[in-house]
Amino acid sequence: MTDEQDASATPEPEPPRASAADLAREAMERARESARQRGAYRTSPAAAKRRKQEKRRDSQPYSPGRDPQPMSEAVEALLRRMGWTEQIEVSGVMARWREIVGDQIADHCEPLAFDEGVLTVKASSTAWATQLHIMSGQIRHRINEEFGRDIVRELKVLGPTARTWSRGQRRVPGRGPRDTYG
Repeated sequence: MTDEQDASATPEPEPPRASAADLAREAMERARESARQRGAYRTSPAAAKRRKQEKRRDSQPYSPGRDPQPMSEAVEALLRRMGWTEQIEVSGVMARWREIVGDQIADHCEPLAFDEGVLTVKASSTAWATQLHIMSGQIRHRINEEFGRDIVRELKVLGPTARTWSRGQRRVPGRGPRDTYG
């Protein structure tokens, strides 16, 4: 072989890979950004220590702010700080689904998920799925009344999952299953 062939046979150098520390730094930045978007905040250890000392200095018997606070206020403050208020409200609505939408609708559909303003419900039959599509505006309005604000922007209705008749490795092409359950 000649020198020219040896030079052309030399593979291109691989681009440098990110080190584990760089990957960890990127993951930490993504987590911090997610926390900022949720409304959580971080304080420095020095600021936390100062605040603790200030509280100690202000803490005098019979001074204002010494009265016991209701537990509900402490829990609400925690939920706001962590950005969990919307998730808790949605969980409450899903738990009280029957009393919010009524017995007749609750008998034929159930809530599955809530994600970024889209509430997904599953209907018991295709006829009920169609009916729920027609009534989606009324259902959204009723749920938003419970929240006190517009939190459900869209109601996504899923029909029943159809049973499959195809079994085994070999199948014969045909018309396939039709909606025989609803």
